[in-house]
Amino acid sequence: MKKRKIPMRKDLLTDTMQPKKELVRIVVDKDKNVSVDPTGKKAGRGAYVSLEPEKIEAAKKSKVLDRSLGVKIADDFYEELFAYVDHQKARKELFGDKK
Repeated sequence: MKKRKIPMRKDLLTDTMQPKKELVRIVVDKDKNVSVDPTGKKAGRGAYVSLEPEKIEAAKKSKVLDRSLGVKIADDFYEELFAYVDHQKARKELFGDKK
């Protein structure tokens, strides 16, 4: 049986290559709206970040997402992203990888 290729993406916060399933995509659409893209299929410029809440806090301080996506990101989006990442990390620890 042939092994399936695992898609890898570069984590913007740690600068390492990781499996796409272990990252979350942040996307900026053509109207400069920033959103979390759990499906990974929204149109626009995207950046992948790890599911580590402490890395999100560091990204907020260093403004690395602002530079990468080319748009000013509001503090409330960072709070939304932190809550999403924290929730996903808890789910992963509780249920593990089902796939």
